[in-house]
Amino acid sequence: MYDHLTVVDHPLVQHKLTLMREKDASTAKFRQLLREISQLLAYEVTFELELEDVDIETPLCTMKAPKLSGKKMALISILRAGNGFLDGILELIPGAKVGFVGLYRDPDTLKPVQYYFKVPDELQERLVIVVDPMLATGNSSVAAIDLLKTAGAKNIRFLCLLAAPEGVARMKEAHPDVPIITASLDERLNDHGYIVPGLGDAGDRMFGTK
Repeated sequence: MYDHLTVVDHPLVQHKLTLMREKDASTAKFRQLLREISQLLAYEVTFELELEDVDIETPLCTMKAPKLSGKKMALISILRAGNGFLDGILELIPGAKVGFVGLYRDPDTLKPVQYYFKVPDELQERLVIVVDPMLATGNSSVAAIDLLKTAGAKNIRFLCLLAAPEGVARMKEAHPDVPIITASLDERLNDHGYIVPGLGDAGDRMFGTK
């Protein structure tokens, strides 16, 4: 249905997502699960990283072995909920550069308003992975990617926990060149722009706020 969308249906991903959806999951449990699931999703989103052969010496002999090539990738968190992805992914890829895009959603228009933008240099030479747990209306994601493309990014992927059809369609319209990787394509948005069935507000659940 959506050629730019990948839903990761690995059993561990789906199991951990179910635990996160449960309304009684504690803040600590939610954070732990998000860190774990982010690592599993990172495996999928980095599957096509480029490699180069380098000469190394093992305890027994010298050999050519594959190693990541080019500039280190850039992780871009859409504040604040996107930060929940960072710890897990950085455990796998500790050399990744990290940037932040601050956007909040106007409660009346549901449109994004920018308040912060700080990203690594030379984005045009990096794989750029944008992270945000929820792809709801898609407005914030589109705005963030607009900013990143203006800053030079060319190879961009979007990683989220849940996506709504409305957000996927919005991204397809605005940025058809940006693949989306998610753990679930949920049913719809409600009248307040929340994903249904969803898991509530990811930022509030992660940080213990209301």
